[in-house]
Amino acid sequence: MKPLLEFVPNFSNGKDQAVIDSIVAAMTAVPGVTCLGSELDGSHNRAVVTLAGPADAVAEAAFVGAGAAMDTIDLRNHVGEHKRMGAMDVCPFVPLGNATMQDAVDTARAVAKRIGDELSLPVFLYAEACQREDRRKLGNFRNKQFEGLQELVGVDADYAPDFGPAKMHSTAGALAVGARTFLIAYNINLATEDVQIAKDIAKAVREKDGGFAKVQGMGFSLEDKQQSQVSMNLLDYNVTSIRTVFDKVAELAAAKGVEVVASELIGLAPAAAIDAELAAHIKLPSFDANEQIVEVKLG
Repeated sequence: MKPLLEFVPNFSNGKDQAVIDSIVAAMTAVPGVTCLGSELDGSHNRAVVTLAGPADAVAEAAFVGAGAAMDTIDLRNHVGEHKRMGAMDVCPFVPLGNATMQDAVDTARAVAKRIGDELSLPVFLYAEACQREDRRKLGNFRNKQFEGLQELVGVDADYAPDFGPAKMHSTAGALAVGARTFLIAYNINLATEDVQIAKDIAKAVREKDGGFAKVQGMGFSLEDKQQSQVSMNLLDYNVTSIRTVFDKVAELAAAKGVEVVASELIGLAPAAAIDAELAAHIKLPSFDANEQIVEVKLG
């Protein structure tokens, strides 16, 4: 049996549903590939798409998606809260079922090479697929963003891509391709427009500043909602759970006289990470296991 993989491409367009729908349609036209979810965020100006299938099928779909994004998304016109460096910004592969991390790494590296060779996009490998330890963390190079990398790629050896030309694409930028365990993208919205409160809380809970292990976090302003947001990636929910970070964020917010409005689960989560009881506790509205739990979606 061919290894089963999930892949979660993120696209730098969270405001035009038709554009994302067209990219998803191109990817799911590949036989064997199933779309498990597609979510757009206008404030971040970013779309997160979750797909799964046999390794060879998802490899083809990822290549197709990168090409479709290159044709339809122009980074020169992109403004949003989320850091980004490419039209298809990141594309991580995740082992499911009996698949191994090596299956995900092999697929990621093959896809990255093909995108670099055939689409002439600079590609950086990250997480478990990295070939340089300083690129294991995505933020080590993506933090320069599309604009900053234009000045560095092709000039600074530290920013030489793993595959593709040593030059940023004029409109599609560059792409990060990786392999990782299941990541949960999780946000908590606060009843305050003071974004500094969200930034302070994010700093307190994220690993790099002495917070919880396997947690990344940033604070954002949600101007359309007149709120602020603690936006997190939980890199291993078995190490630090959703409940743990929610309770801490709520505690820190309350200390500043701020209430938690709601939680947001971006994409899907494993059944072991969340259930209806926890969804109610963390103020996650309209929790639906049929739509938000990966095992249920895969049937």
